[in-house]
Amino acid sequence: MAHRWNNTLTRADTTPYAAYLNRRQVIAGLAAGAGLGSIAGPALAADGGDLTPNTWDEITNYCNFYEFGTRKDDPAKYAHLLTTTPWQIEIDGLVDRPGTYDFQTILSEMTIEERIYRFRCVEAWSMVIPWNGFELADLLDLAGVQEGAKYVAFETALRPDEMPGVQYPVIDWPYVEGLRLDEALHPLTIMATGIYDRPIAKQNGAPIRLVVPWKYGFKSIKSIVRITLTESEPPTAWNKANPREYGFYSNVNPDVDHPRWSQASERQIGGGLFSKRVPTLMFNGYAEEVAPMYAGMDLNAQF
Repeated sequence: MAHRWNNTLTRADTTPYAAYLNRRQVIAGLAAGAGLGSIAGPALAADGGDLTPNTWDEITNYCNFYEFGTRKDDPAKYAHLLTTTPWQIEIDGLVDRPGTYDFQTILSEMTIEERIYRFRCVEAWSMVIPWNGFELADLLDLAGVQEGAKYVAFETALRPDEMPGVQYPVIDWPYVEGLRLDEALHPLTIMATGIYDRPIAKQNGAPIRLVVPWKYGFKSIKSIVRITLTESEPPTAWNKANPREYGFYSNVNPDVDHPRWSQASERQIGGGLFSKRVPTLMFNGYAEEVAPMYAGMDLNAQF
């Protein structure tokens, strides 16, 4: 079911764990789907330097998952409490086949691919991550999108007994996010189920999370339990908490600063706390593929 695309970031731009070096080659050079060109971008940072490689340990130990705490190392400490088997996703709203879908059943219907994407956090740090997953469009096809659907809403699991962070009112739990339908159907938008060909770690959003590489990382909601097709723009967690700082679109844009810090550059995780910052790319380097969706919009007003 998956659409095909070209990829110019290679596994050399990440640091594989030892057993992974001998695995299959990265899916690359495939016929481009929907007129896509290079969706992963050049294997160089914006200043021409090599991308800082990211290890499994970096990816899984430096992350945000506030349901388990607000420190970068809290998710790795506490996410083991999350029960991920069995796992179900409710798909409802404007769909032909609403219902509760078993995660393993979903996997049996999907083609898992490797997608090596830049990942840009709104906090102005970044990584390069080799995701395994499938296009969200394929899952929506499985449920059947009805005419009139314009947005897709997502919801994270809320389990106070397993998620110690939810005892604190960081946001209005559960965590919710949303995309416009055309964003959700874009071939770059995936549902990730693994990293480095391993099942995705619990602290990174097991067993299934959204990845939208041209948007700030908080849009890529983790541990999804519900997907709703709707006619109206859905509420999103950080926008509800602080609309001045976190908009619905939240496209990576070096020209629009966060009210409390610049977004013109980013720190690449893996180079140390005081490593050289590199310029941030518009749409995180995916402008050629996604900019047409926002034609006519004021990008500076659509944070």
